[in-house]
Amino acid sequence: MPTFASFDGLRLNYTVWEGTAAHHPVLLQHGFAADTNANWISTGVVAALRAAGLTVISLDARGHGRSEKPHDECRYTGDSMARDISALLDELGLDEVSLVGYSMGAIIALAATAADKRIRCLATGGVGSGIVDFGGVDLRVVKPAEIASALLAEDPSTVPPSGVPFRLLADATGGDRQALAAVALASQEGHLDLSSIGVPTLVLAGDQDPLAAEPERLAAAIAGARLVRIPGDHMTAVMSPAFSEALVTFLTAPQPR
Repeated sequence: MPTFASFDGLRLNYTVWEGTAAHHPVLLQHGFAADTNANWISTGVVAALRAAGLTVISLDARGHGRSEKPHDECRYTGDSMARDISALLDELGLDEVSLVGYSMGAIIALAATAADKRIRCLATGGVGSGIVDFGGVDLRVVKPAEIASALLAEDPSTVPPSGVPFRLLADATGGDRQALAAVALASQEGHLDLSSIGVPTLVLAGDQDPLAAEPERLAAAIAGARLVRIPGDHMTAVMSPAFSEALVTFLTAPQPR
């Protein structure tokens, strides 16, 4: 699988599935502690997009999957992951793409879209009013320090309840828990300028997902955004056929140029 050097020299892994449809290529950015396989292939999302003829690209975020995994928190601060999106577009010579992000990937996708005019269409999943109130993960549900503590705990039985899903996912995907803890600690409260996003936007949210609570507030903060609620919680909504169906319908609809 190909790799490229991002803006700071870190080598990141990506995958491309060529399509036949006359639509923008679709770039997928997975969630925290997941990777291309866990978030997009095993859930059926890639298969659904390819069945629609779309060219699909998936990026393993720094610290995840087959990409490099530094343990230094400073390698994950600020807009580094959003800049990785732009660096991949440079690498592939793409002038127009649709961008899809889930959970952490949605936060990255929102920041990238606000900064890079080559992103012409945006879909987010697994996030809600936490974006509006905290600029990222909903701190009313879980705090970055709790996630890091869960990942670094020697004894899994001592992990606090709020951190259990992240520890389980990291272990299931074979993630580098030290790198992931650094990612979590770097994701402190911030600000996303949602008013600067002017592209067609779809907000997908599981109806039982605490990390995507009040998604209507997120949709209202982005001009013209459309909200679709999906059955499921944070881990299962992306697996629902309704998620892929809504995504395909949105990404294959005629988009303003």
